[in-house]
Amino acid sequence: MIRLNLSATPEWLDLAPGLRLLVCPLTTALMVSARADPIIEALPEEASQEDLALAMAKSVARRAVLDWDGVGDDAGNIIPVSPEGIDALLEIWPVFEVFQTQYVAKGLILDAEKNVSAPLPTGPSAGATATALPARGAARTARQD
Repeated sequence: MIRLNLSATPEWLDLAPGLRLLVCPLTTALMVSARADPIIEALPEEASQEDLALAMAKSVARRAVLDWDGVGDDAGNIIPVSPEGIDALLEIWPVFEVFQTQYVAKGLILDAEKNVSAPLPTGPSAGATATALPARGAARTARQD
């Protein structure tokens, strides 16, 4: 089941202790715009999945991040949100990972759900149909030499 969040209100996304981003809701328009980013389109055909993921995350973040707390320059001065600052922030591996899993992945999960690929209730084989007959009985204990 898809749970709709009908609120268009931006929400704070906690990325690390003392670091949070104010992000707008992840909408279809935002994702379509991010996919059409000239930086994404300029990636070579042979670009790795990692390069594509980083470029896409930066593209999404440049469109979604409205404000932030806990981001400063080398001297510790608070800096305003900027496309360059967002790109630099996502170059920090733990920040990138949390942004991917807590913000971008939500949109991808919904994308998978619309393809009728709902997650199974209790593990990867919970919805699988058995194709083999049950075993006749318990196996004998192996010999010990």
